Amino acid sequence: MKDIGAGVIITGCGSATPRQILTNDDLSQMVDTSDEWIRPRTGIKTRHLASIDNSLAQLGAKAASDALLMAGLKASDIDLIVLATSTADDLFGSACQIQSLLGASRAVAFDLTAACSGFVFGLITVAQFIRMGVYRNVLLIGGDILSRWVDWSDRNTCILFGDGAGAVVCQGSDEGDRLFGFEMCSDGTLNSYLNLPYQGQSKPLVNELSVAQGGYQLISMNGREVYRFAVAKVPEVIEKALFRAEMVIEDLDWLILHQANQRIMDAVASRLNIPNEKVISNVAHYGNTSAASIPIALDESVRKGKIKPGDRVAISGFGAGLTWGAAIFQWGK
Repeated sequence: MKDIGAGVIITGCGSATPRQILTNDDLSQMVDTSDEWIRPRTGIKTRHLASIDNSLAQLGAKAASDALLMAGLKASDIDLIVLATSTADDLFGSACQIQSLLGASRAVAFDLTAACSGFVFGLITVAQFIRMGVYRNVLLIGGDILSRWVDWSDRNTCILFGDGAGAVVCQGSDEGDRLFGFEMCSDGTLNSYLNLPYQGQSKPLVNELSVAQGGYQLISMNGREVYRFAVAKVPEVIEKALFRAEMVIEDLDWLILHQANQRIMDAVASRLNIPNEKVISNVAHYGNTSAASIPIALDESVRKGKIKPGDRVAISGFGAGLTWGAAIFQWGK
């Protein structure tokens, strides 16, 4: 997976979250739960929630602007914008709205949907455009507003999810490839474990013709099965990505997993024999932000000086589909 053509480097990152914060104590006033129940099982203390005034496009544009600033680029330098999301403001997609908000007039923009694996799948996707020499400067955004689709009366799911967006700038390089290896997987037979299904009703038209019109239901999840799936599959997919990168666990400086549940992250790190001090976690403050969780965690760690240029990072996303994947890269120029 090396020296395929133009190399890929990740030169900037950014993130954005809504101002509203929902605590575990707040949730205890809504459903039969408590901080003492939520924190040991999930690691989550608070989550940011979008208000009626927030849009995914706005959050994505803010994260992207910060990433561009760090990379030293202007919006007019961008060739491609990919938005990984399952909760677009418009069912036809929100990437073009972000393009407009940024003023990225040269960029082509489109959405990519792979739920909580979206950022990882998106990184792998944009890398192919760069490696083939089609585009040089690419914005990848992972963002979701899951609060729109949460059943706030279901204590098993409403405690988990938050809203936000994160972004990275990926650039072509003639000095080697910093995306060392990756792996993507999916298994549709497990779709029922985590979904947000469409449900329609028959609407008669004319001459016995009819269509189905309706809307999307709220998030449904089998938490126990999702936990088992993640703990079994995520270590395996990271090891496959490492194999493709011709690296071993000990070569990694950091592991950033999709921030779904602290217990899942602890179990994965334990199976891979990665020490806790190498595992990035901010799930306590944001909850599960789906496609946004990895880039938000990356951005926080970079801006705190934890992840430094040259550090080797493994990321892994997993979730609805079911989908899962991993990528190994070196941060910075």
